[in-house]
Amino acid sequence: MKEIIFNDEVYELVKNYRDGFNYEDIAEKVTDYFKDFDYIFGDWAYGKVRLKGFYKEDNKNVRNMNNIKNLDKYIKDNCAYDCRYFLLEKVKKDK
Repeated sequence: MKEIIFNDEVYELVKNYRDGFNYEDIAEKVTDYFKDFDYIFGDWAYGKVRLKGFYKEDNKNVRNMNNIKNLDKYIKDNCAYDCRYFLLEKVKKDK
């Protein structure tokens, strides 16, 4: 799998529904805000991408609203029907 790098963090593209991922379109939107999240989810509506951070269930910062296990519910409740989207997972650095 190709490495995707934003702000010195390495990610793997886990899901790319309807070709929702385009590096050039989102590179400037992935700020340091997303550094602590285990996942970055992006969905498209009206020609614009929205980003949201999610955590793994065992992360100390996880809450119901940003738990990756609730991603399907988030997509159903907050995204346009059948929109393009993608999911990036942070690759853990070896210590």
